[in-house]
Amino acid sequence: MATKTIPAHIEHLSKDKKLLPLLQTLEPYELKKRKNICLRLCASIMSQQLSTRVAEVIFKRFLALYGGDEPTPQQIVDTPFDKLRAIGLSNAKVGYVQNVARYLLEHKADDKMLYKMSDEDVIAFLTPIKGVGRWTVDMLLMFTLGREDVFAVDDLGIQQSMAKIYKLDITDKKDLRKKMLKLSAKWSPYRTYACFYLWKYKDTK
Repeated sequence: MATKTIPAHIEHLSKDKKLLPLLQTLEPYELKKRKNICLRLCASIMSQQLSTRVAEVIFKRFLALYGGDEPTPQQIVDTPFDKLRAIGLSNAKVGYVQNVARYLLEHKADDKMLYKMSDEDVIAFLTPIKGVGRWTVDMLLMFTLGREDVFAVDDLGIQQSMAKIYKLDITDKKDLRKKMLKLSAKWSPYRTYACFYLWKYKDTK
């Protein structure tokens, strides 16, 4: 009888005894690559500081502006400001969404170009866009480009889960960040998977 092969990321992350119970009890995670990077970046900006439910409603309204289809960067740039405001976006978010589309058009940056870049090159290329911070790019690397070794140190959910599991003090943000980076170093090259399990852990508590 053939033995079941344990995925490499599970085998590696299992070395962390604090993380092991999460790997044993939570559903496995499979990384996926997605197309239309411009749209995914815009969706991430739209969802900032909103609940998942509200973010989904606004994104559906956004797609409805284009007949339910995924818009091109040019279509997003051409959409009147007031039309984007009317779906529930703040003035700032409308500006950020159009900044993303305009920047990618100006740099002739398509999916193919970004997929070829290293993680650090993607970060360096996208963070100059006003409204796009490191967290936004981390989410893109994980959930659109399907990169395996991204650690979202600035994500509140990750911080809360790690504070609970590893008994970290959350009052000193600088010290918390330092300790999180040290703990996560041993998860490399599979830190994206670790983040997924930490998010799932938070959702079950």
